[in-house]
Amino acid sequence: MPVIALAGCAGSPGVTTTALALLLSWPLDPGRRVVLAECDPDGGSVLYGLLQGSLGDQYGLKNLSVAARKGELPEAFWRQLVDISGDDRTAQPEGHRRVVLPGLTDPAQAAALAPAWDQLADLFAGIERHPEYPHDVLIDLGRGGAFGPSAALAQRADLLVIVARSTMRAVQSVQVRLEALRGRVGEVGLLLVDEGPYSAGEVQKLLKTPVLGTLPYRPSQARVLSDGAEQPARFARSELMRAVHGATTPLRQRAALRRARLAPRGGSVAGGREVRTSAW
Repeated sequence: MPVIALAGCAGSPGVTTTALALLLSWPLDPGRRVVLAECDPDGGSVLYGLLQGSLGDQYGLKNLSVAARKGELPEAFWRQLVDISGDDRTAQPEGHRRVVLPGLTDPAQAAALAPAWDQLADLFAGIERHPEYPHDVLIDLGRGGAFGPSAALAQRADLLVIVARSTMRAVQSVQVRLEALRGRVGEVGLLLVDEGPYSAGEVQKLLKTPVLGTLPYRPSQARVLSDGAEQPARFARSELMRAVHGATTPLRQRAALRRARLAPRGGSVAGGREVRTSAW
């Protein structure tokens, strides 16, 4: 029942694309669901990428600002989710649901969400106790969301993962970012997009950070997720999606181990802090 936050850096290949691939690949036990929350304060891309603007902006993160000020965010959150299970062309048993909280349509909207970040972090920490369906959570923080007011989501997650290319520019950017993040969130993992000359082993040794998965650099396949490009036959078995599916196991294991290690007896934690469970 992990809560995993994903963030990027300069030269990032697309945190949202990776998060969407994880959402569609995430293995679910019967009766479980997985939610992707697009919480990038610089603005989201799901509404006008994968969803092709078909929903306008009637759903999404921006609609939670008023509810947060009233203390009603846990109830309002569920009304803002978009079920994309029908877009997943792998066969899914009844009750398996993959849902998205679309992100902001304008970075200016982030200022109104100041009261929401901590409330969202509380909600995600207790979401496994949802009365109908326990949920796994993926949080898309974009390039800058692991810092500033939205950093509460990174700090309270079971695991923070940086998505980076294996290029010199990206590796140097990650190195600087890791120094700033370790003191705030503790353990950090990497998902490496294999575009540059450096191997996962070399990056792991240099950055002293575990590489939890290596993804192929396949722009045409990624555009299905980032831009809503036409989905080719057997997309779920494409090289990109197979690699992402393989990465779900180490991500889940690392998050579960960290949660178990940090959890006090009788308590529930995310990011090393004990939390109360929100009531629905």
